[in-house]
Amino acid sequence: MPTNHDWWTCEGGPDAAAGVHLPSPPIQENTPVAALPRRVLLGGALAAAVAWAAHGPPSALADLAVRPGKADPDGDILVNLFLRGGADGLNLVAPYGEDAYHRARPTIGLAAPSDRKRESGGRALDLDGFFGFHPALAPLYPFYQEGQLAVVHACGSGDESRSHFEAMAAMERGQEGSDAAKASGNASGWLARHLAGTPSAGSSSPLRAIAFAGTTPDSLRGATGVTTLNSLADFRLQLPATGERGPAVRQALADLYRTSSDGDAIAQAGRETLAVLDTLRKIDPARYQPSNGAAYPESELGNGLKQVAALVKGRVGLEVACLDRGGWDTHVAQGGATGWLALQLADVAGGLAAFARDLGTDAMKRVTVLVTTEFGRRVQENSGLGTDHGRASVMFVLGGGVNGGRVFARWPGLETHQLDPTGDLRVTTDYRDVLAEVAAKRLGNPRLADLFPGHAPHFPGITA
Repeated sequence: MPTNHDWWTCEGGPDAAAGVHLPSPPIQENTPVAALPRRVLLGGALAAAVAWAAHGPPSALADLAVRPGKADPDGDILVNLFLRGGADGLNLVAPYGEDAYHRARPTIGLAAPSDRKRESGGRALDLDGFFGFHPALAPLYPFYQEGQLAVVHACGSGDESRSHFEAMAAMERGQEGSDAAKASGNASGWLARHLAGTPSAGSSSPLRAIAFAGTTPDSLRGATGVTTLNSLADFRLQLPATGERGPAVRQALADLYRTSSDGDAIAQAGRETLAVLDTLRKIDPARYQPSNGAAYPESELGNGLKQVAALVKGRVGLEVACLDRGGWDTHVAQGGATGWLALQLADVAGGLAAFARDLGTDAMKRVTVLVTTEFGRRVQENSGLGTDHGRASVMFVLGGGVNGGRVFARWPGLETHQLDPTGDLRVTTDYRDVLAEVAAKRLGNPRLADLFPGHAPHFPGITA
């Protein structure tokens, strides 16, 4: 062990590579753990707390509290999956019952379920006699049939820029469109405002809101105590190179914090930080075994959903989990029943089906999964056998409190005179109506005017 000074760190958070390091006073090689000065031990775990505080407000020490095994939040746990790139709602959930759909998409369109000219794997999966799932969404089909999955079609925002960045920013801020977002000057995300308006019971957990991403999504921007990371393995206390003395040092820290005064902010932060680390160690995400035969895809999304399931089961105070899945900007070679889009959908469907199966019916009663995208694609396929940026798309809502087995749509039609002036599927359901209903009925937040300023929601009826 170096004799000049040691470095104690806690790794995790969006800037974990930079780290936060507090030097401890010199320790001689043979110093017994029990003889380590209190200020040395406090300094070590304080660095662990400060590593998280560096990503929050100056008072973030107070936000580190967690009660492993605490009661579930009053409302549902929300899992928000954003399909970034503009997913083609017209092929995710195809209106196969409309002739105009087949005329507009002679190459990439999906065949009707009854079309015997196509093999069964190339036909849409019937939902209601008019709409059908893309065949790659087959893993989700049983959840639709069992009433746990609902589809909202012809939905979107008022943004007409057809810019990925503008449209995503508007939707994640809970605004009508990019112009409205700029005019309001409100840069915070709708989920950040939700968290601010619904303080968690007891003390706040560093895992209350988590984003499995490289950067914090706009929906959580402005929230305090958000943890952004690529893997739960990033959330750990890295003790100094003490060899066999490592566990003893950790125990000494726990003993010290346990006997410290309740009014000692440093000691309380240390106790709470060690508590969440102990909980994660028990969960052991790296060795987590899904239940009920669930098999997650070997993908970034599959791994993220598996870790969310581990947190839900671990009862660590999780309330919001955000995940992303890119690759939906299918201008060329989109494919029909097979191809690039089908591969994307297989990953999403396989991951969500595994997640729901892993949690089981009882746990899923307290979980709501929202799947959104910033806009849809043009009705007419292009010369590159793909689709360009459009307007309306689809949303999926999965969970125990969902009025599933239905496609919620005020369908505008795909004939030329029924499209918007640029030839796109018109938006007939404001995406904020869906989010507002989930927030009010499932998340227990009635302050919808704070979440969606200037919007008077009309609930589609997708949740109980």
